[in-house]
Amino acid sequence: MYTFSGKLKTVSLVLMIIGALGIGYGFFSAPKTTEDVEQALAHNEDAHHGAESAHAAQAEHGEASGEEHSEAEAQSHLEHLLHQGQNRPWAAFFIAAFFFLMIAVCVLVFYAIQWAAQAGWSIVLFRIMEGITAYILPGSILLFAFFLLSGLHMNHIYVWMSEGTFDPSSENYDAIIDGKSWWLNTPGWLIRSFIYLFVYNLFRFMLRKNSLALDTSGDLKIYKRNFNLSVIFIVTFGIFELFMSFDWLMSLDPHWYSQLYSFYVFASVLVSGITTIALVTIYLKNKGVLPFVNNSHIHDLAKYMFGFSIFWTYFFFDQFMLQWYANIPEEAAYFFPRLIGSYQLPFISMLVMNFVFPILILMDSDFKRVPWFVVAAGLVILTGHYIDIFQLISPATVGDSWSIGIPELGSLAFFMGLFIFVVFSSIAKAPLHAKGNPFMKESEIYHY
Repeated sequence: MYTFSGKLKTVSLVLMIIGALGIGYGFFSAPKTTEDVEQALAHNEDAHHGAESAHAAQAEHGEASGEEHSEAEAQSHLEHLLHQGQNRPWAAFFIAAFFFLMIAVCVLVFYAIQWAAQAGWSIVLFRIMEGITAYILPGSILLFAFFLLSGLHMNHIYVWMSEGTFDPSSENYDAIIDGKSWWLNTPGWLIRSFIYLFVYNLFRFMLRKNSLALDTSGDLKIYKRNFNLSVIFIVTFGIFELFMSFDWLMSLDPHWYSQLYSFYVFASVLVSGITTIALVTIYLKNKGVLPFVNNSHIHDLAKYMFGFSIFWTYFFFDQFMLQWYANIPEEAAYFFPRLIGSYQLPFISMLVMNFVFPILILMDSDFKRVPWFVVAAGLVILTGHYIDIFQLISPATVGDSWSIGIPELGSLAFFMGLFIFVVFSSIAKAPLHAKGNPFMKESEIYHY
């Protein structure tokens, strides 16, 4: 039986407090008026040169069509920058909230796959997976609160929610987005988001409840019940994930689309979930509470880390190659800020960490059995996929105003602290040995 140590609990609480302060500072320091934006531009040399170029272009245009029109364009540009600056703390919150929630959800998917496949090797890891999935409930609450506030126009994260977008008489009317209004409308979007999160929590509750009941009764009917639930959940998640990725992420830039996008997002968060299982397992094993976990279990987790890193790379290259080859303007526009523009550094760095690094480090079978090696590789992979989520969300929300500062680090610290607290609190509530599972003996003696 694991006991949540006071030291780790303190670390998690400190992270949450520091993170909450960082989030608060992000909202407090966000620009409130266009005058604040002008002052910020004056103190930023690069942005200042961009502003001068914009004003020069506006001045030339003003000579042709009038000074009043030029001033209107300048004001519109400043308002756009204002919205991007105000979006920064919201985007930082969204990135962290989405990343940690999807880690927990994908661990639940991986857990369900083990049940559906009637796998024997992974039974000793079931309590760890169940503990990680405990984060789904608080993570869902926080993420849905963000969605609700977005629907109430508390931020400018989703441009299709802007006033007048669907009104042909408005100057903000967008015919392309209006064509998607049957799906992209705030009530329907919020209802679907609630359904996604509710179903994830419901399946987690039932699977966990049956797993614990199996320990005390050993009734194979409970085992078969979890088998059936797992099959249903895998199919349900496969359908939900297609729409969820469009609703939550792709709709940030509603003019762009990719049929591979949902699979790409799933691959990114799935490898992050498996990596988290490996890191938590190694931590608990070092604490001496997992004597039944051996190097073969660690090896297989590292093998999944490597395999799904390649899986992610396949979708990354497939999406990039097809859109680059087709050279369709509305699709190529997605890669312009990431590959050529201001997001080139995070885009290239996450590609190195998510593909090049796993290839070089985790290819060798012997390295997969060395715990500290797996931990080092896991930390790099998690960092790389966090940056991946960052570069998926930020270009459409904060534009060139992005940076890694207090709002971003504060959100990361808060959700990391909350994740650690919830996960290890849950792990401490039940025996780590799922003795009622009929494949437990096979798992204990497993050797690769």
